[in-house]
Amino acid sequence: MIVLALDTALPACSAAVLDGDRVLAVRSEPMNRGHQERLAPLVAEVMAEAGVQFTDLQRIGVTVGPGSFTGLRVGLAFAKGLSVALSIPCVGVGSLEALAASAVGGGFVVAVIDAKRDQLYVQAFAQGRPLMAPDALAPEVAAARLAELYSGGPAVLVGPGAHLLEGVIPGARLDPREAADPLALARLAAAAPEPAHRPRPLYLRGADARTIAERAAGL
Repeated sequence: MIVLALDTALPACSAAVLDGDRVLAVRSEPMNRGHQERLAPLVAEVMAEAGVQFTDLQRIGVTVGPGSFTGLRVGLAFAKGLSVALSIPCVGVGSLEALAASAVGGGFVVAVIDAKRDQLYVQAFAQGRPLMAPDALAPEVAAARLAELYSGGPAVLVGPGAHLLEGVIPGARLDPREAADPLALARLAAAAPEPAHRPRPLYLRGADARTIAERAAGL
């Protein structure tokens, strides 16, 4: 199966093309803004490097969040539009799941994104299986949740918020990567079951952007 994977949910614009176990092309460019302008040219470059036509694609994978509201919309709109044009499935993959799959080594893996406003987006995995649903938690609540879930053995804290939980799990390795490995995302998308519907964004809280009236009211 030839899969194109896209990620604009975090501070990077990434794309990868995978054909079964063969890596055809992969690229990831750090950026906080500008995903909308960069994504289409990046995909075109990755497809050219992979040596495949868009009509050769059999599946598209895209991160659905949590992450940047603007970035998520950019990636999802592009992926869904391409899947409609090509009449191929579009698979959504959680940003936390993709981060966890990017960590080297198995065991207990916790994906963490700094959600700001004294919150973290967190999801814990054991041997690749989720132990909890993605959640937005205060750091102290996240620490207590992880203490309940951790039963010993190797542990990794991965993601752009990993440092905020450093020390919570004794001996845990820190992997403070800013975004998921696009190849890990592509493999998750390829392994996912046939989707019943097109992916939807995963928002764990309301948008940070507020109207002037909302800010004045303290909402």
